[in-house]
Amino acid sequence: MKHLLPALALTLALSVPAWAQDAAKKVVGVSIPAATHGWAGGMNYFAQSSIEQMKATYPQLDFVLATASDPAKQVNDIEDMLATRKIDALVVLPFESEPLTGPVQNVKASGAWVTVVDRGLSVPGIENLYVAGDNPGFGRVSGEFMASKLPEGGKIVVLRGIPTTIDNERVEGFQKAVEGKNVEILGMEHGNWNRDTAFTVMQDFLSKYPQIDAVWASDDDMAVGVLAAIEAAGRKDVKFVLGGAGMKEMIKRTMDGDAMIPANVTYPPAMIATAIEVTALGLVSKAPVSGKFVIGSTLVTPDNAKTFYYPDSPF
Repeated sequence: MKHLLPALALTLALSVPAWAQDAAKKVVGVSIPAATHGWAGGMNYFAQSSIEQMKATYPQLDFVLATASDPAKQVNDIEDMLATRKIDALVVLPFESEPLTGPVQNVKASGAWVTVVDRGLSVPGIENLYVAGDNPGFGRVSGEFMASKLPEGGKIVVLRGIPTTIDNERVEGFQKAVEGKNVEILGMEHGNWNRDTAFTVMQDFLSKYPQIDAVWASDDDMAVGVLAAIEAAGRKDVKFVLGGAGMKEMIKRTMDGDAMIPANVTYPPAMIATAIEVTALGLVSKAPVSGKFVIGSTLVTPDNAKTFYYPDSPF
């Protein structure tokens, strides 16, 4: 019996997950969309890099990262984090606003800290900290550039992102900027920040409208699909396409003076790292970190594109 007890204790210890053996650590859950497009791929890269850095910096913290390819999977991920990991904080970039609102509310009700990134929830005020780019500014800067490139006016089409609060803010900012500028928006459809979907949407636009002067793709992945559709259709009427978010290939084309990609608007995927690091700081210190952290949107032109070109970036 005296030989069996140590063996049993060892067996039980090995059967207990490592995270359960160190209950003293505070646990930060990070829930983000999978790398379904370029910006999300960059965001995943920066999330993983930040978590590794925070583990080394704050050994009193543990992190659990989950990526989801659809809203239902993200809901399940968050519910699992709350039930099995007893998370002390959640950093979440919602796949879509509406389906994630309830689950995140439940996390907040448990007493955990909540940081929402980029795509806001459908109910305001749930989060302790909100980290995002300047989405109204993103739309405004894009609209102002579009109007400046079409001084005599023109016919344009617009590709929206995934249905979220930030997409609404961008579109509203854009529409206000082109209001009264003789810029006619022929059509506006969701391209879901996906180049394949954007290709299909742009094909529909091209078949429907015989004259399109420019396209606000509102995202560089969608701009790739838009450009492919224009080329496949052999259309010469489209003067330029404006994307956004700073994909290195698009920044390079602007830097090189490509007439079809004359500008870009910044929206860095590294904002997820800012969210993780500020959340970690809040857990290990008494530093005041609640509120909003908004990263401004800058117009990228051939004159300043070199400043925003990162050839080694994953995005």
